Amino acid sequence: MKLLSRIFINPSSQVYLRQLQKELNVSSNTVRIELNKLTNMKLIQVIDESDGKVKKYTANVLHPLYLNLRDIVFKYIGVDHLVEDVFFKLGNLREVYLTGDFSEGKDALFIDLVVVGDIDRLYFNTLIEKAELLLKKKIRTAFYKTDEFSPKLLSDIISVNIFKADKDL
Repeated sequence: MKLLSRIFINPSSQVYLRQLQKELNVSSNTVRIELNKLTNMKLIQVIDESDGKVKKYTANVLHPLYLNLRDIVFKYIGVDHLVEDVFFKLGNLREVYLTGDFSEGKDALFIDLVVVGDIDRLYFNTLIEKAELLLKKKIRTAFYKTDEFSPKLLSDIISVNIFKADKDL
């Protein structure tokens, strides 16, 4: 699951064998075997670097199971609880982005979020406290009103949009 999390949370991320070995604290052979299995199933794809020395792996977003696997990974790390138990209850919420280590599929002590919308922060904090107990993680949040936010603000950091309102607010 840690390997799947590392690859499937952020579809633009690229990882290589030695990097995964260090991050997951397992042997390179273990990582190689799993990467080969996922490649053979066409769930991930290999990107050969021009020098031919390093193979990078990325999620195959065109695979029919990609969205299902990504949903499973979100359930594994608990993002589904945030969406179901917090975001849907806030009303004027526009978007939520996952940033920090979790946006790269890495395990971390904190879940970092960028929240866009005009919401009641006291109520939000109450919901987040409950979510923290469920997830056993601390949640750090940056708030932006809808008119203050532009996706350009996140252009220099890795982020994953995990919630978007269905209609204009």
